[in-house]
Amino acid sequence: MTPEPTPGISPKDRFITVYGRNPVHEVLLDDDVHVDKVVIADGARGSGLREIQQAARRRGVEVAYASAERVKKLAGNGRQDQGVFADVVAPRMRPLEVALAGDVASLRAVLVIDGVTTPANVGMILRSATAAGVDGIVVPRKGVASLDPLVVKASAGVAFRAPILKAFTAAEAVADLKGAGFHVVGLDADGDDDLFAAHLPEPVAFVLGSETAGLTPEVADLVDTWVSIPMASGVESLNVSAAAAVVCFELVRRARL
Repeated sequence: MTPEPTPGISPKDRFITVYGRNPVHEVLLDDDVHVDKVVIADGARGSGLREIQQAARRRGVEVAYASAERVKKLAGNGRQDQGVFADVVAPRMRPLEVALAGDVASLRAVLVIDGVTTPANVGMILRSATAAGVDGIVVPRKGVASLDPLVVKASAGVAFRAPILKAFTAAEAVADLKGAGFHVVGLDADGDDDLFAAHLPEPVAFVLGSETAGLTPEVADLVDTWVSIPMASGVESLNVSAAAAVVCFELVRRARL
């Protein structure tokens, strides 16, 4: 069954675009994933295309054709699209502004990704947060790895059903969350409070920065509470995706108290 579009949400906030012949073929073979359409470049030849067309036909998925330049533009990666992309429906993905304008009471705990440019880390954050039942994961369009096949692979496909909240920048997202009454928490090795003991009023937004640079200055200025994850044996910090997993399941622990 085709999911109904949410009013006021544009296609770019409904779909995760998967490009490349193997990734497109893989999503077509997964009956649990809803593929809206496949677009193939005019004149594209070579291995894999026939299998893609056959799989799309089996699923009843529309196959459209466009110029090679158009495919490169729509896929968003002209070097690796291989002349084909697919729009995959992400039913829980929506703009942050839409979420905040709707049932904001359902957003008790969210993550905001800030400056994390490694696709594997973004994918693993999406996987951990979704597994822990976090209400939303803000993935900005600017300054963060795009939701591409590498992110999807690292998430083990969870990216398609993750509660992704789209925003332009992390700073804008955090400002909007503060305006909606969220308590903003930043992770830092020198944080004043221990993550496992800190008082964290709801609704809460945890902001995760890159391992090298931390949070961007614009986001750091908006943090209400800095917390740290206790480290032993001289270990300075965790990989950002590992830190995200700790945060997410600390929220699970607190919810069960």
